[in-house]
Amino acid sequence: MSLQRGCSRSLSPRTTAVSTSVFEDFKACISEEASCQTISEINLKPVEKQHEAIRNVFSVLCSRAEHVSNFVDAESIFGPDSRLVYKHFATLYFVLIFDSSENELAMLDLIQVFVETLDKCFRNVCELDIVFNYSKIHAILDEIIFGGQVLETSSTEVMKAVEEITKLEAASNAINLVSKSVSNWRSR
Repeated sequence: MSLQRGCSRSLSPRTTAVSTSVFEDFKACISEEASCQTISEINLKPVEKQHEAIRNVFSVLCSRAEHVSNFVDAESIFGPDSRLVYKHFATLYFVLIFDSSENELAMLDLIQVFVETLDKCFRNVCELDIVFNYSKIHAILDEIIFGGQVLETSSTEVMKAVEEITKLEAASNAINLVSKSVSNWRSR
């Protein structure tokens, strides 16, 4: 099943994406409504809860066999009605967490769009691309999903928007905020 280009389908607020090579990014995406199952989890600080959730997701994904489904019930990690869809590309895992009102195949297709866009942007994306281009990764993700809404499902359109953002950033960096007379005075 493929999402149509430019659709604006609403996602639940708990929908998020993550790569296992940068699980630190994931900790910012975990909602506060993640349920606490034990007394020890209730006493943990939010950062510790996030790290625990990251470890739990990673352990679930690593323990799964290659030939099984990419859909996982995540109720034990994120509370009732939570689902997890993942895709493994080379050394990277991409994960979406959502509730049962979303279509699992559409979420899998959304991961595919994200990965295709990353491949176009970085030419065979790897962990280092993600680590050293953190802001660009978020710009790409924001062009695809923003505020719980799917904005764009065409990797070509996303790349156009990201290239435009890059051009604007380069132009803003080229602006000299100090007048020439002041910079000449400083060089004396």
